Amino acid sequence: MTITLAIVGRPNVGKSTLFNRLAGRKLALVDDTPGVTRDRRPGDAKLVDLRFRMIDTAGLEVAGPDTLEGRMRAQSEAAMDEADGALFLIDAKAGLTPADELLADILRKRGKPVVLVANKAESKGSESGMYDAYRLGLGEPCPISAEHGGGMLDLRDAIVETFGEERCFPPKNDPLAEAITDVDIPIPQGADDEDEGPEYDESKPLRVAIVGRPNAGKSTLINRFLGEERLLTGPEAGITRDSIAVDFEWQGRKIKLFDTAGLRRKARVQEKLEKLSVADALRAIRFAEVVVIVFDSTIPFEKQDLQIADLVVREGRAPIIAFNKWDLIENRQEKLAELREMTERLLPQIRGIRAVTVAGQTGDGLDRLMENIAMVHKTWNKRVSTAKLNRWLDHTQGHHPPPAVSGRRLKLKYMTQIKSRPPGFMISCTRPEAVPESYTRYLVNSLRKDFDLPGIPLRVVYRSGDNPYASKDGKTKRPSLMPKKSARRTVSGKLAPKKRSG
Repeated sequence: MTITLAIVGRPNVGKSTLFNRLAGRKLALVDDTPGVTRDRRPGDAKLVDLRFRMIDTAGLEVAGPDTLEGRMRAQSEAAMDEADGALFLIDAKAGLTPADELLADILRKRGKPVVLVANKAESKGSESGMYDAYRLGLGEPCPISAEHGGGMLDLRDAIVETFGEERCFPPKNDPLAEAITDVDIPIPQGADDEDEGPEYDESKPLRVAIVGRPNAGKSTLINRFLGEERLLTGPEAGITRDSIAVDFEWQGRKIKLFDTAGLRRKARVQEKLEKLSVADALRAIRFAEVVVIVFDSTIPFEKQDLQIADLVVREGRAPIIAFNKWDLIENRQEKLAELREMTERLLPQIRGIRAVTVAGQTGDGLDRLMENIAMVHKTWNKRVSTAKLNRWLDHTQGHHPPPAVSGRRLKLKYMTQIKSRPPGFMISCTRPEAVPESYTRYLVNSLRKDFDLPGIPLRVVYRSGDNPYASKDGKTKRPSLMPKKSARRTVSGKLAPKKRSG
């Protein structure tokens, strides 16, 4: 069985930097500002030939349980209880502090193996900090440089010596030894080159991102799904900074939920750390398959809400609206009719989008939300055969033909689906550049209605057939019916003699 190690330490000692180094990529946000990490983030570590699970934690700070720092400390202590041991990081350049000694006492009381790691050992004057680390009574410190990758071999040997080779290197026939996979779940690709794709597999894992404005209740909603206080929540706006992925199972189906930072208006995002958080949230949207846009039912459809919804549609993800804080609404029937009318009026680019009322505090509506997530994901993967599309295209043109542009008629010849996730269609026509945008909207809305594709983004592109008489400059060369003068020949194939004048 593989081991799980919690990376602990006081703020700004390089825990997230070491986490990214062991993961082999930048998963956690890193900044010089202390206290960047707030939630605990799990991940898979690779250290030469050693594989293990790791948990990035927030920096330990002495504060009351009702404060934000106190709730961050509770998350770190929960990670210590979950892990088999700890990587205790200290700053070799700054030396020991009272916070380091307090954390060492907490680790000793838990009685779990601890690997003492002296980070920033490449700095000048770090030797004195390493010697001070012996006072903690946790053994010999392992000097490393998480920023530059120095001392990783020594860290690997220290972990193996602390936990033993049997736990660090389980037998190959152990099924759990092969259970360590990458954090990413491979995207199940449809058979885009086939006319009819495979049937929808309801057992495949699903990736869902939860996005919205700050303080809309995203983390609370995920905690209610999991049934535990997995993510840091509170009345303060902007608590979540990293995009945290948590595993969840619903009716036997594995689901990975991504909690993201609140997205404010671009003009208000000025600090570097918030820019990093927003970029991480946008990355989570592109990585997800279904995106749940959380609206505050008390103040719905703010301008930023509409911009987030438009962003999700432009990225091609499958969107769902969750009207959160429904338990605070009094006249629910009247409010529900108002929300339905506003959804149809303010989001015309995604006609038929699914909307569910939920309450993150009480858990009402979560089952309906998961059912709609499964349904919209199935629609997002849908494929339509070419024969059906061409019969539909002939009927649609006959009912409402494309308009004439510059006195010339447009002719739509052929149609096929070139991709799914989201569905994309190609139409072969005479002049692709002349098709009006209004007619494209008409085709998209007809596709939604006739093939049952509501609430997902659809892509329609136009292409023209190859013109053998088209030159490189775009002008059409007309074939000449008269033979060239230089090519005049007799019946026998010889050149005819030129006639002399006079």
